[in-house]
Amino acid sequence: MKNTMEKSEYKAILHSKRANIYYLSKCRVMQKDGRVLYLTETEKGNAYWNIPIANTTVILLGNGTSITQAAMRLLSGAGVLVGFCGGGATPLLAGTEIEWLNPQNEYRPTEYVQGWLSFWFDEKKRLSAAKEFQRKRCAFIERVWEKDEDLQDAGFYVDDMEMEMAIQEYRRMIEQAQSVTELLSSEARFTKELYKYAAHAVGLSGFTRDHSGEDQANAFLNHGNYLAYGLSAVTLWVLGIPHGFAVMHGKTRRGALVFDVADLIKDAVVLPWSFICSSQNDTEQQFRQQLLQKFTEHQVLDFMFGEVKSVSQHFGERR
Repeated sequence: MKNTMEKSEYKAILHSKRANIYYLSKCRVMQKDGRVLYLTETEKGNAYWNIPIANTTVILLGNGTSITQAAMRLLSGAGVLVGFCGGGATPLLAGTEIEWLNPQNEYRPTEYVQGWLSFWFDEKKRLSAAKEFQRKRCAFIERVWEKDEDLQDAGFYVDDMEMEMAIQEYRRMIEQAQSVTELLSSEARFTKELYKYAAHAVGLSGFTRDHSGEDQANAFLNHGNYLAYGLSAVTLWVLGIPHGFAVMHGKTRRGALVFDVADLIKDAVVLPWSFICSSQNDTEQQFRQQLLQKFTEHQVLDFMFGEVKSVSQHFGERR
């Protein structure tokens, strides 16, 4: 009887259908009997917990963690991305990004990266692709907020006049933008409107977005955004598109395409639940569980995969 699984068995579940993201702290990740486990030490003794790697997309290793070479070999075989990060799933040092450990697998599709690169060197096409991502970002907000009864119970309605006007104005600015710089400026104004609406919905006065802020709303936004970045990194790795070929954030960060793709879903899911959970004084674990449940409920990975494929194929075909 064998104790280990073949690599082909690890990949039985498509990445776009996998349900799990792990954030681990103060534990040791190891391999035992062909499985990946994490060990926690308590006063009462040690406890082992299994990680179902065939149904996992990303593992974030926070403060006080270690991982064995054997565990990394199994995770790589299952196509799981591993990221080292600071406390609360955000970077250890301000201004840095998570360093992703990508599985070493070169047998990924070539059609998407070839389609992406066929338009990427054309500035006008790059702007058109960025605009398409922003259009789909707006559409996903409307789709999620319209059908999510939990959001509506918390006071988030996509048909509120304030939200309708914000989305309508942003859509107008998307079409009028003549450069990525103009598009980024419009996006920043739109995001501020969303923060204002969300803060008002939960009764949070005087909110200001501060990436280094210690208040719970800002901490949850940071935490949730990095979970979204994990899903984005998985999407791009599976499709074989390097992170440096961004269409919108390319002049700011070398891994900018991760941020472009994550923007597709952040406002629809991460933003409202960061404010809702902070208003309920939830713990980080409660917030993370709520967010992962909503990621699954609204099939955000499927959406990200579909949009990246669509942009790659659609704009790559144009001459």
